[in-house]
Amino acid sequence: MNAMTQPSPNPETEPDIQPAMRTGAQLVVDTLAALGVECVFGYPGGAIMPVYDAIAHGKTRHILVRHEQAAAFAADSYGRITGRAGVCLATSGPGATNLITGIANAYLDSVPMVAITGQVAQPMMGTDAFQETDIFGMTMPIVKHSVIVRRPEDIPSALAEAFAIAEGGRPGPVLVDLPKDVQQASCEAPGRGRSEPEVFPAPCADAIATAEEMIASAKRPLFYLGGGIARANASEMVRRIVEESGIPAVATLQGLGVLAPENPAMLGMLGMHGHRAANMAVQESDLLIVLGARFDDRATGKLAEFAPHARVVHIDTDAAEFGKLRIAHAAVCGSLKGSLGAIDFARGDIDEWTVACAKSKAQHAPRYDAPGNGVYAPALLKSLSERVGDSFVAACDVGQHQMWVAQHCRFSRPQAHLTSGGLGAMGYGLPAAIGAKLAEPESDVFAICGDGGFQMNIQELATLRRYQIPVKIVLLDNAMLGLVRQWQELFFAGNYSEVDLSDNPDFVEVANAFGIEAFSIERREEVDGAIDRLIAARGPILAHVRIDPEENVWPLVPPGASNAEMMEKKP
Repeated sequence: MNAMTQPSPNPETEPDIQPAMRTGAQLVVDTLAALGVECVFGYPGGAIMPVYDAIAHGKTRHILVRHEQAAAFAADSYGRITGRAGVCLATSGPGATNLITGIANAYLDSVPMVAITGQVAQPMMGTDAFQETDIFGMTMPIVKHSVIVRRPEDIPSALAEAFAIAEGGRPGPVLVDLPKDVQQASCEAPGRGRSEPEVFPAPCADAIATAEEMIASAKRPLFYLGGGIARANASEMVRRIVEESGIPAVATLQGLGVLAPENPAMLGMLGMHGHRAANMAVQESDLLIVLGARFDDRATGKLAEFAPHARVVHIDTDAAEFGKLRIAHAAVCGSLKGSLGAIDFARGDIDEWTVACAKSKAQHAPRYDAPGNGVYAPALLKSLSERVGDSFVAACDVGQHQMWVAQHCRFSRPQAHLTSGGLGAMGYGLPAAIGAKLAEPESDVFAICGDGGFQMNIQELATLRRYQIPVKIVLLDNAMLGLVRQWQELFFAGNYSEVDLSDNPDFVEVANAFGIEAFSIERREEVDGAIDRLIAARGPILAHVRIDPEENVWPLVPPGASNAEMMEKKP
């Protein structure tokens, strides 16, 4: 067989490496390209320098961030939006430890990621060498898999396996640690690295039969939509099932976007800052059909009083989630699409239930007629998302604005809502927006930030400027750590300890100093013009929006309470 008739490699599993003497660093770059990696996010340093020497001559695009945490967050959002593992690259010691928050974020939200770190040379490992840390040990609880590569010839197979593990089954991060001497050593390059994809077990027939019986006999069934739907790329399938069955639905923070807010079946987000109609439906239901969710405490409130009348059909890829927090009367394990396709969701007579849910949704719909002349953030965010339309993608920091986005923005798909759920990491918004825009250049990507979280990775304005990435930033500035201040107001007798950010810089001047277009608004009549300007911008732009520091997020389930005990804004 001549070279013209050689079968082409599968870019997902079989990186094609031509036999030649290559250094370990060159093999890293060769393998990433062969695996189809289009870009990596990173920051150089001594122990990873051989890879950076090679990457300058490779095919994979490198995005130089200004802090390693931003590299991990950008890789995280790239993985969320594409379903392929995002890649971040850092040196040993502080470079590697700066990735840890982003790795933990990906782990808790089941996001595919491959983190590649430099390490001191093997003879120096364990000697407290300069910039030596045991990143393998440090990250063990927050990765699906990790490996220290000991020989250069093992690099292609180690990386191929890392991507297969990160993207397979329940996705998550994988760490590949590369000692410097392995990067520098040469070997005859292996022809190909191989890794078999993870095979899901077929769902159990008995569990399917039990689930079908429970669905058919339920009088008040409810779909409980989680982030696993997005990870399985199963949104269209779930939409069809919901439409055909007529069963109402609620979503977790990570499940938003599976159903649009205007969908008649969609009652909203459940949990601590969920919609009242959604929380009350959960409390009144007699069957929860849980799709790719894990009964997170922010969703359930007081677990002992959560959905007290409901049996549970739990459908997930990870058997470890069954019974972890709530007994599953039918536990269906396997690929989410495979399980959904195997179950008949024919239901009984639930007309009275669906009418009651629709009435509750209408009765408790959010209002946007807040008094005063200042900018009302929920109204701004709702209008922005609706005017941008199906191309709208939001990458959020963590805080009050994050909850307003979840409550009021319209998302056409769950991949358009990029948020730090399980970890709740401030500083996520801006670097996540960078990763999202590079993954989907055609989408309109907005970083929705608070003034606290924005300053945690504000240096990434330089990354926007360098690569002219047209991310649009909406900075909601209440001169406070708003969510902490709200809790101190409600639960700590108004003792406002260390939440005052009234000495914030002039964010427009800061953005301008980085070479980013920026403007500021603070009155309600300025909102429409601000949205027009954001939509029309062709390059990166920042809208600095001053809002009332005393505005709170409502509703709110207080700590230790059931989801039926929601606090509302006082008239």
